[in-house]
Amino acid sequence: MKLTYFGHSCFLVESGGTRLLFDPFITPNPLAAGVDITKIQADVILISHGHADHIADAVALAKQTGAKVVANWEIADWLGLQGVSNTQPMNHGGTVGLPGATAKMVNAIHSSSLPDGTYGGNPAGFVVKMGEESFYYAGDTALTLDMKLIAEEFALRFAVLPIGDTFTMGAKDAVKAAELCGAKKVVGVHYNTFPPIQIDTAAAQAAFANDGLELLLPAIGATIEV
Repeated sequence: MKLTYFGHSCFLVESGGTRLLFDPFITPNPLAAGVDITKIQADVILISHGHADHIADAVALAKQTGAKVVANWEIADWLGLQGVSNTQPMNHGGTVGLPGATAKMVNAIHSSSLPDGTYGGNPAGFVVKMGEESFYYAGDTALTLDMKLIAEEFALRFAVLPIGDTFTMGAKDAVKAAELCGAKKVVGVHYNTFPPIQIDTAAAQAAFANDGLELLLPAIGATIEV
């Protein structure tokens, strides 16, 4: 699998010709100024919750790419009001089939409202299976024992976990999250975008390494093998 990081919690996973884009927040992010969203292509866009720093470019990219947008019912309904017709609403515990993949919506402990202040439903994460490989995107969340259930159902190739603290779990809890969900390799997201979530990245990587885990922190715009 290939993962391209677009900053904050936005990333693209490619495998077997399928392109999945998560939580598009690019144009308002000054750290991602070098990313040209007109060049981004996706078959599916998955949205974990309604906060602006996860959905800001969703409408533009959905219209640009024609991608199906997967989100909870409230977000899918709101996107429809913005002119996005190709949506797949779902909710916690459900699994949907996608081009070249399946996605199961799992719990996240956070909050959610949409950019206009309307109710955004419950926040979520996704466990995605592409071919024989699975990965977990936690979305914005605190550490939760629910993550242990993921390890019981899936053998994860990697997990994408928030590490910025303040609004989500920090690196110390993310290490525990990786252990619970069974991921030896983690891509860190939701850090350094704003002052409240600036972290010591070397210390975060050391915390993972001390537990025999690998924390990957790709540069914005970089593509890595995962």
